[in-house]
Amino acid sequence: MKRIALGVQYNGADWLGYQIQPHGQTVQNKLEEAIERFACVKLGTTCAGRTDAGVHALNQVVHFDTELDRAEHAWVRGINAFLPESIGVRWARYLPEAPSPEQEFHSRFSARSRTYHYLLYNHQVRSPLLAGRTGFTHWKLDVERMREAVKPLIGTHDFTAFRASMCQAKTPVKEMQMIEIERHGDMILFTLRANAFLHHMVRNLVGSLVYVGQGRENTGWMGELLAGKDRTKAAPTFMPDGLYLSKIEYDAKWGLPHEEPSILPAF
Repeated sequence: MKRIALGVQYNGADWLGYQIQPHGQTVQNKLEEAIERFACVKLGTTCAGRTDAGVHALNQVVHFDTELDRAEHAWVRGINAFLPESIGVRWARYLPEAPSPEQEFHSRFSARSRTYHYLLYNHQVRSPLLAGRTGFTHWKLDVERMREAVKPLIGTHDFTAFRASMCQAKTPVKEMQMIEIERHGDMILFTLRANAFLHHMVRNLVGSLVYVGQGRENTGWMGELLAGKDRTKAAPTFMPDGLYLSKIEYDAKWGLPHEEPSILPAF
């Protein structure tokens, strides 16, 4: 058996999330159907991080095991031939053999960090050309206020205040490694990197930061929410449209491609 990793990109607007569901309208459903049509055998996959309905991915990482021996580029072209336009495999890599199952590569458990982007269109009027691809608010946001507000979030903390009620994570304690907020004209780009994220964590953080950016809450509010550990005190979960799973970082020993995708040129 050989283990293969795939880099998968998708526009989540058409799909009801990543994780496989009986109704079949998920990214994993379509990906596994395409793999089966190409490989002529059913192969189950495991991903680095499940995304919700409407959420996109620039570089989702998936692995599966197979006895088939085909070139890496053949896996890419072959699977893509059976995928819809909104889902595509960017690369494929065979993983080095491990001395024991516990030391094998795992798309989820081998990940060192995850980076998400949230792209927010900040204009008085919504743009139909950006529907499903960016978040939107007509309130003029102060980026400097939001940058000041995120400072208490950096480091290892209990993020219960930004955790969805249905979150299945074993612990709400995560290490937030970096948060950057940049304005590019009418676009505001949030970049968040952590060792792992809770369910809805990024969207809940962005929603609360929008409150700060519009002046509805003060710059110390995010720290107060963090310390209070009460989800009901934070802002509602923000729309999924502008959320992108952008990068999964692994140890160099696995030899996976280091793509640095950017979402801004697409707009």
